Amino acid sequence: MQEFAFELALCAHLERPDRVVGRQLGAAVHGRRVADVCLVEPGPEFDRRAAVTPHTIPPLAIESDAGPGTARPVAEAFDCHPDRARAVAERAVELGFFEREREGASTAVRQTVRYPEQWFDSLVGIENKPDLDRPGDLRDQLRIDASLGLFDEVVLATETYVTGAHLNRLPDAVGVWRFDPETGEREVVREPEPLATDGPGIELLDREPGRAEVRPVTAAEKRRQRRRIAERAYGKGWRTYELPDCERCAPSDAEPADLADARLPWCAWTDGLVRPVADCGPTCPGYEPVDGGDSDGDAEGVPPSEGPEAVRARRSAWEPDPAGVDRRQAGLDRFL
Repeated sequence: MQEFAFELALCAHLERPDRVVGRQLGAAVHGRRVADVCLVEPGPEFDRRAAVTPHTIPPLAIESDAGPGTARPVAEAFDCHPDRARAVAERAVELGFFEREREGASTAVRQTVRYPEQWFDSLVGIENKPDLDRPGDLRDQLRIDASLGLFDEVVLATETYVTGAHLNRLPDAVGVWRFDPETGEREVVREPEPLATDGPGIELLDREPGRAEVRPVTAAEKRRQRRRIAERAYGKGWRTYELPDCERCAPSDAEPADLADARLPWCAWTDGLVRPVADCGPTCPGYEPVDGGDSDGDAEGVPPSEGPEAVRARRSAWEPDPAGVDRRQAGLDRFL
């Protein structure tokens, strides 16, 4: 099965009401590492974070000097280009994380609520490689994850039968799952070892024969990047596609049943999962344009009109319509 389909099937299998699943997330501090899948396990302040916004809170807004107390001018609250600072502040206001005030000729902002740093408990990074006979950059990718320590645990997911030779090529701390996307069965070949997320790490940036370029990463930099990964996973999720506008895209026909419930892009013509942008459209021999109504069929117990956000809300800890937070702190008006 193609890697995209394998990845979607695994995300559907791992999604559950007490966690958040994200896909294709930046997982480097100085380099360009991208994690295929990330599991975000809620922490004690999860409900406080969920109450703010269903979207990703801009990292620069969280890291700015604009706290929940006295409002600060945008130019002073951010350590970046003024145009960038204004754009980030505006987005944070739209999301309800900032509120805006006027201070003379300038704009000032402050947080509507103190950011709940403990909203997530742990992060699990998963690298998908269905065919271990075509490993690509797998070894270096997993070495980056193991030595950097952004994730509490790192796992390799594959469809291949895993041999001792395969295991010997991987860092000892990396766990291994054998996953069958057609049945949803998952076998734990090797349990992952906990990584040291609280301390400093080493990031592999480049490797050539006889030479490796690495860079130390501080504990503070890791904390910041872990928060960014968790925020991005919460706002982005893993359904980063639209179902094709084709009569033969029928998620309710997917097997196993979990794939149907997750509303994945299942094509009845190819009898498998497809990449909507790359595989679907008028150039496909099996394409049949939708003639009114919905193209996603009707899985048992699932309304045919249920969109991706409703499915995600039903199957995960993500809150699509939060109550929000008070936009003005009681008692502060008299000091303005």
